[in-house]
This record gives sequence, structure tokens and C-alpha cells, in this order.
Amino acid sequence: MKKIDSHILVIFGASGDLTQRKLIPAIFNLFCRGFLPRHFAVLGCSRTSFSDDDFRNKVVYNNEHLKQKKTTSEEEMKRFADQIYYQPVDSSVSNDFEKLKNRLEALDGSWSTRGRYIFYLSTPPSIYEVIPEQLYKYGLTKENDGSWKRLIIEKPFGNSLSSAKALNLELLRYLKEDQIYRIDHYLGKETVQNLLVTRFANSIFEPLWNRNYVHHVEITSAEDVGVEKRGGYYEHSGALRDMVQNHLLQLLAVVAMEPPVQASAKDIRNEKLKLFQSIRPFSHEDIRENVIRGQYMASKIKGKEVKGYREEHGVNPDSRTETYVAMKLFIDNWRWAGVPFYVRTGKRMPTKVTEVVIHFKSTPHHLFAGSNQMHTDNILVIRIQPNEGILLKFGMKVPGEGFNVSRVNMDFLYEDLANAYIPDAYERLLLDCMQGDPTLYARGDSAEATWAIVDPILEAWKEDKEIKMYGYPAGTWGPENADILIGEGKSWRYPCKNLVDDGLYCEL
Repeated sequence: MKKIDSHILVIFGASGDLTQRKLIPAIFNLFCRGFLPRHFAVLGCSRTSFSDDDFRNKVVYNNEHLKQKKTTSEEEMKRFADQIYYQPVDSSVSNDFEKLKNRLEALDGSWSTRGRYIFYLSTPPSIYEVIPEQLYKYGLTKENDGSWKRLIIEKPFGNSLSSAKALNLELLRYLKEDQIYRIDHYLGKETVQNLLVTRFANSIFEPLWNRNYVHHVEITSAEDVGVEKRGGYYEHSGALRDMVQNHLLQLLAVVAMEPPVQASAKDIRNEKLKLFQSIRPFSHEDIRENVIRGQYMASKIKGKEVKGYREEHGVNPDSRTETYVAMKLFIDNWRWAGVPFYVRTGKRMPTKVTEVVIHFKSTPHHLFAGSNQMHTDNILVIRIQPNEGILLKFGMKVPGEGFNVSRVNMDFLYEDLANAYIPDAYERLLLDCMQGDPTLYARGDSAEATWAIVDPILEAWKEDKEIKMYGYPAGTWGPENADILIGEGKSWRYPCKNLVDDGLYCEL
């Protein structure tokens, strides 16, 4: 592992939920596993008037997400807490950034970090441009004499192509592109990273990973929860912006990109950009025929009444915001010409699951009469969450007379690895940024390219009132119309629908 320089991690929005639920636990795990440098500190910043001790109590001693770590000793917890500090900063008050600069200089002296800082924007998107401007104004983005400065930005990165371009231009006024880390926690998941190894380190897969052998590809990300208390946010986002534009298109790129020349950040991100540029643009007719949107409706799940989306707090009773999206798209390049990719995501579905499914073509001749060839086609399932692993479905002879063929499973689960530690996505991504490795972060041009893919869909939904919004009962797999997208007598794979048949178990 690359040696990590001493540095200070500055978290803006430190009093918020993400810091307590994800960031501090991830940093603590890195601390406990010995990955952090000896000279390291965390400085939390937000408008709340905490002292250092107040902040330590909130995010360390009273943090339920840390208390779940049973192997933690009180001494270890105290040593970690002693490296955490707090500075009140109101992003609308310029003088607060002068106080921040003075505090960082003082911590620099205490921890010998030599002006090396990571600034994490765990804030509303409305101030993504404000904070970098103030940091620049007070010289906190300038690199010299062995110092470095890095900025991590949470999603959403813009809400349209034009806003993403404007945000990129604004950020580049204050920082260089190699200082900007646009985070997508899906890319930090171990199974997503393993996709690259599965494809490019195994000769049994890569020769088949193309139009000659693949019939179609599915990417599914389902959530069993509704919008909960985020109705107000979700009304301005919807599933297309919230999930497809970033998480699922990034996952699609890992599945479909060409082999990079080297396993370097530059080469991998170049190939992902080329993939985005190869996705066939959606015409208005394509959007009508190949994109389906839906909203979950009130229903009963396990005997419990569940609200419909329009009944959720903060949601317009006449809302046309989608909680479900399914789309069929094509990649116009040599490898994938003519192969349909199906992407779907939704809330209030039967279970929480994210997976990639590679459907291989049938054999050219159905040799074994009487067997149902459609149900013996080879399928490769790459489970991102939960129960991370890989499942291969292939045909085997049923014991007895004749040649009856049945589908069987061969699987690998990460949990089967003895003593294997699977880091949380935020652990991996924070560690990469500390090492100066942007491989798993989105580059500015890629962020714009993904917005260019979904912008026409958003525009069509806004302008064409005849494009339908389908309802689906909460607890189901979405609108029935979504199966029409695939056609040819085939349908989506329904994870966990048949637990006996599914080698990657997930609870319904």
C-alpha cells in the first residue's frame, strides 16, 4: 500500500447525519486497522457552536455506529477522539474562513502535517461553489513546498448538464482537476472493484464479454424502503437523478468499458469516458418506448399498511416524480453493437439488492430434445449487495434416463473467505483520496457525459405530458410494463423471488 502523508481531514457539514453515520465510522476503522498516518487529525466544521469536547462526544463517545464495534477498547476510542477537533464555520461569513485558516495553522504545528489538507463537502449542493471560493480566497487551496490540497464533493454533482458544466467551471477557478474528487460510494464497493479483476484477469470471461456471446445485460438496484423523511428532497430529484445518472451509469461503465492500457487512474477513467460517449443518445421516440417510469402506491407489506409516494411527507399530492425507472439502452461500439443493456432502480421493492446479470446467448442448436432451452441459458450474476459474490448458472444433466437438462448454480461469496475484511465503501474511498488515487472517483468530463445521457429524458418527461407515469404497489418489482422492454419471451431476473433456486441468498 502506498504510504499516506501526514494530513488534516476537514469535514464541512460535520454536524450532519453523514458524518456521524458514515464518515467518522469509516475513519475510525482506518485508524483501528493502522492505515492512518501517525500525524493525522480531523477538523469538523459547521454552523453549530460546538467545542472540541462537544464534538467528540457527539461523533465518537455517543455515536451508536461506533458502539457497534465490539472489539473497540476505551483506550483506543480515547486515542482516536484526541485526534478530532471542531471549528465553527458559517459558509456565508467570510471571516469564519480566516478563523479556519488560523486553526489549521495551529493544528499543522501540533501534528506536523505541513499544510496537507483534505476538504470534505458533506453539505447541501447549494454551497458547493461557496466553500471552494472562500478556501481559495484565504490561500487554503494553494499547493507548495510539499503540501497538497484535495477536495471531496458528495453527490449530486449538478442537477442537469448545464448545471454540472457550470459547477465544473466554477471549481476549476479555485482548484486543478487533479485536486477534485467527486465521490460515488457505489464505486467504493468491493464487488464493483472486483468486476475489473473478474473481466480483465480471467481468460474464461474476457473472450466472452462481447456481442458474439452476450444476449443482454441487466443492472438492478432495488431498495425496500420508501423516501422516508426525504420527500422534500426527492421531489426535486427522482430516481433518474438520484440513482441512474451517477451510481448506475458508473456501474455500467465498469461492466462495459474496454480494457485500459494500465490499471492507472488516468487509463481507467479514460476508458469509462469513452464508454459514456458510446451510449446511443435517446431520441424522443426512444424515450417513449424504451424508458419506463413509475411511482409506488399504497399497499400492504407483510400485513402492514404502507403509504404511497404521493402520501409521503413533503410530497406533492399530484406529484409526477418517479420512484422507479427502467430503461433499455445501446452502446454503439465494436464490442457491444446490438446488445441491449437494461437498467432499473426503484424504491419500495421486495428487497434491497444491487446486482449485474450477464445473460449469455443460447447454443445455436438445441441438441437435447425435450429440455427447455430457454431455462438453461447461461447466466452470470455479480451481486454488489447484499451477500456480495458471483453466481454462475449453467445447464447440467438431470440424473436418470435421457438427456433432461436443468440449471444449476456455482457460486462464490466474499463471506466465505477466511479472515477476509471487506471495507465499507467510504473507508476505501477516503483511503484512496488520502493516497492521492482518484481511480474510483468521477472525473469532471465523465460527470458531464452522464448528464448528457439523462438530460433528454428529463426534458421529455417535463415537456411531453402524454408520457405515462405507471403506478406499482409497494412491495412489488415495479410496473408490469417493464417486462415489455426485454421482450422475446424473456423477463427481468427477480432476485430472491425463488430462494431455493438462487445461490446468492437475500432475505425477503
